[in-house]
Amino acid sequence: MDRKRSAAAAGQAWQIYAETLKPDAPGLWERIRSVPRMLKSAMRGQYKGLSYGTLGLLALGVVYIISPIDAIPDVIPVAGIVDDTGLALWMLAVLVKSAGDFVTWERSGRPTVLVGEPVD
Repeated sequence: MDRKRSAAAAGQAWQIYAETLKPDAPGLWERIRSVPRMLKSAMRGQYKGLSYGTLGLLALGVVYIISPIDAIPDVIPVAGIVDDTGLALWMLAVLVKSAGDFVTWERSGRPTVLVGEPVD
C-alpha cells in the first residue's frame, strides 16, 4: 500500500514539475513566490480560481499538521509521519498548481471572468 502511495506522490510531483517546463508556463520559483499574492487575492475575492472551500481545506491541513492530535499518532515510527507527509505533499501540489493558474491569470491582465465560468 505504501508503494502505491509513494508512486502516486512521485507521479504528482513529476506532473507538476513537467508543467513548469512547458513554454510560457510559470516556473517553479515564480509559482512559489506568487503563493502569498494568490492567497491575498483569493481572500479579497479578486481571484476566483481558488475557492473558499479549497482555502478552508488548506487551512484545516495546516491545523492538522501542527496539531498534536493525529489520526495516526506520531509515536508510531513510520505510519505516524506518513499521514502528515502525505497531507503536506497534497497541500504543496494544490498550491503549486493553483499558483501556476494564478500567475497565468495575472499575466492576462487580471480578467474578472474566468474561462469556463458562467456569465450572467
